[in-house]
Amino acid sequence: MARQPRNEVAGSTYHVTIHSVAEAAMVRTDRDRQLLVETLAETVTRYGWRCLGFCVLDTHYHLLVTTPEANLGRGMQYLNGTYAQTFNRRHGRRGHLFSARYWSKRVTSEAQLLLSVRFIARNAFRAGITFHPRLDRWSSYPRVIGTMSRWAFVAKTTLLEHFGRHPVAAVRRLIAFIEGRDSRPGDRRDAPF
Repeated sequence: MARQPRNEVAGSTYHVTIHSVAEAAMVRTDRDRQLLVETLAETVTRYGWRCLGFCVLDTHYHLLVTTPEANLGRGMQYLNGTYAQTFNRRHGRRGHLFSARYWSKRVTSEAQLLLSVRFIARNAFRAGITFHPRLDRWSSYPRVIGTMSRWAFVAKTTLLEHFGRHPVAAVRRLIAFIEGRDSRPGDRRDAPF
């Protein structure tokens, strides 16, 4: 039986994630991680998306994107297909890299958007992979706040507008929101879904 098409709405923002087959590594090296980031950058440009957040873990990634056109499915097919082919060639493997279709949730409120931003920024920290969200080399968060070099495909200005009109103050508010005392490793209260 064919899968039902997703209900996509032009101009919507989506929190997206996908996991690897059998929780095997979908990235084995930093070069794999860099190739995934580069493929995402190409996808954002090709499909006209605005990327508000992104993080890569060994077995999955999270993405927060706004799609001016109703093209999330086409873009995700390009992103995951292109990356999987590259990964398989690099590592001499065959078959599926991702376990199933990607999961996506349409963001319908400002609160849900902010919780998605925090969830993505804190993902590796909550999993015990990094000691602090600012130290996560494969997250857009340290790149938005300026502690690591910026990824040009991340819509930093658009994201910061949710935290204030003035960029410096918006960065301070974003840092307080992500790193505030009420957020601890393993805390699921900030899950947007």
